[in-house]
Amino acid sequence: MEKSLNVFVGSDNHIPYSAEDSEFEYMYHQRLKPFILALNNYPRIKAALHYSGVLLHWIEKAHPEFFMLIGDLISRKQVELIGGGFYEPMMPLISQQDRIGQIEMLTTYIRKQFGKRPLGCWLPASAWDQSLVGALSACGMGYTFLRENQFRAAGLSGEDLYAPCITEDQGKLLMVFPVLKGLTLEGLKDSVVSLLQKTAAGTPPGGERLLVLCPDCFFQDASRTSGEAEINRFFEELSRCGDFLDFTIPSKIYKNKRCRKKAYFSASAAFEAPDSGNEPPPLPKRFLVRYSEANGIYSKMVYTGLLINQLRGDKARKQSAQEELWKGQGYDGFCRSPSGGIFRGGVRNAAYRALIEAEKITRSKGAFIPSLMTFDFDLDGEDEYLFQAEYISCYIKTLGASVFEFDFLPRSWNYLDTLGMVSAELPAPRSRRTSFADILAPRSVPPEDLALTGFDGLERDYIRYCGGETWDAGETDRAKKRAVFLLAPREHGAFSAIALRKEYGLEKDSLVVRYTLTNQGGQREDFNFIPRIDLAFPGEGELCQRIYRLPPDAAFSAEPSPVTKEPLSPRKNGVFSVSGAGAIEFQDLKNEVILTLSSGEKFDAAIRAVRSSSPVYGVETTLYQSTCVLPVRALSLAPEASCSAEFTLRLFH
Repeated sequence: MEKSLNVFVGSDNHIPYSAEDSEFEYMYHQRLKPFILALNNYPRIKAALHYSGVLLHWIEKAHPEFFMLIGDLISRKQVELIGGGFYEPMMPLISQQDRIGQIEMLTTYIRKQFGKRPLGCWLPASAWDQSLVGALSACGMGYTFLRENQFRAAGLSGEDLYAPCITEDQGKLLMVFPVLKGLTLEGLKDSVVSLLQKTAAGTPPGGERLLVLCPDCFFQDASRTSGEAEINRFFEELSRCGDFLDFTIPSKIYKNKRCRKKAYFSASAAFEAPDSGNEPPPLPKRFLVRYSEANGIYSKMVYTGLLINQLRGDKARKQSAQEELWKGQGYDGFCRSPSGGIFRGGVRNAAYRALIEAEKITRSKGAFIPSLMTFDFDLDGEDEYLFQAEYISCYIKTLGASVFEFDFLPRSWNYLDTLGMVSAELPAPRSRRTSFADILAPRSVPPEDLALTGFDGLERDYIRYCGGETWDAGETDRAKKRAVFLLAPREHGAFSAIALRKEYGLEKDSLVVRYTLTNQGGQREDFNFIPRIDLAFPGEGELCQRIYRLPPDAAFSAEPSPVTKEPLSPRKNGVFSVSGAGAIEFQDLKNEVILTLSSGEKFDAAIRAVRSSSPVYGVETTLYQSTCVLPVRALSLAPEASCSAEFTLRLFH
């Protein structure tokens, strides 16, 4: 049989920037090392390999001998390394400046370690935008890879799916290799020989086809002990096909410039389930609409980029801030990746930590001047209220007049980095979880029951969820850092006659929220007033957080005072129940921070962990997201009567 088939093996490898050493070690021993050792045993087989900068940096420190193995394969021209963004960013979501900076950072690292610049660029989640051509070309990248459904959406089919094409933007050219879905998943788990024979047999007379074989499917299930046996079987079968195929590397094809077609690709990505091969791929930014938590990280990234661009005169300081910004751009925070992606608190935590660090670097040296400003932070067309003090940043939306970001700068931690509950019935959160999202509930509904059933979708006939209503902005005192929001009575529904006034004030280490509730109806209203609060800790359990009840006469100080504290234990249903407290203390043991929630009067509360379920490396996993606190004040208001309530959230480091 004529050799009408060109083949190379492709593999991309990445671990989120936030991962623990154990996760890196697992990937190294179960995936990276078996793959390279198997490849070394079959010298005729050629491969194009991508390792993110995060992964390479860890390998350099933990297993430098692995670099020697890769170096040997490169020297005998069996392996070609593919470049990309150092922190594996979702390329269409970042600026041109950041694209070039991240690509050059990884290119420089690869050249320093292996003595050769990469010629190609890997795009995480196959996230594409036509403007990427200019950035990749400016960095010396000559080619990249996209998936079959992206080729089909560009009008390519038939034999065009077995050859690279040329794409262009503003006079800059880029070669794009197709990756066929049928040859990256189910197909590779069957007989490789018969699959390749069938593909070669379908080649038109005098023509040739190219296949990019990606056996990553052998390593995608963490419940398996290792993919070593499968990858060795794959290479063994592949080695028996040399009589009708040629093994090659992408740079050889790129230098020959043999392309059938020119094509333009629509903005697209593959960031959720694997593509079907035929359906059009989704837009990269659609995930920001579906998951408001991803939009929160994206908004923070854009805002931090603006702050960095305003720096003048100190290049070292600006470069330090930019690298922290890049750490927060990892694609895992903008998709449902095999590692768990946006569902993993650690992924989001690391992104926010890096972005807050970058923001801190941009602050002027010396005394920081607290401020209150209005700015469209989350890019929805409406201004948000941004409180910024020396130690705390607090961002508020008029929807719910609630806090959607609460940063403690000494530890670079966002205590509102949480995720709404997700299930098969509710595949994506309907709205982002916020704090001081107020609930008016009947006295007959125990707070413990509300904690169990009322985390999301609180729009019920017997409850008024003020956190889902749009409030009017009242007076704003920028000098005193005070902002007021007003919610008028509504026409119908539970407790519709109640009007609310909410005033936020930010001090050095405290957020103070003052309420006034007025009954503007003609009948007495008896209800529980519950300002729902979420606090996102690094994890749950005794090693991560502890919760205490403080009596009404407790004195607050940064020093723990065990005599006045009552440790809480959850009930069988997982809910902590508090009664007659003057304050509740939360100890964040990993960040070494104490948070106290106090009120002017004693209050009851129900507390429960918010969790979600998501596949992590193929295994369905329950993931902690945050701790939800439901402080309760029982109120009874006669017609035209008013009452006030106050809550203070204070942080000690």
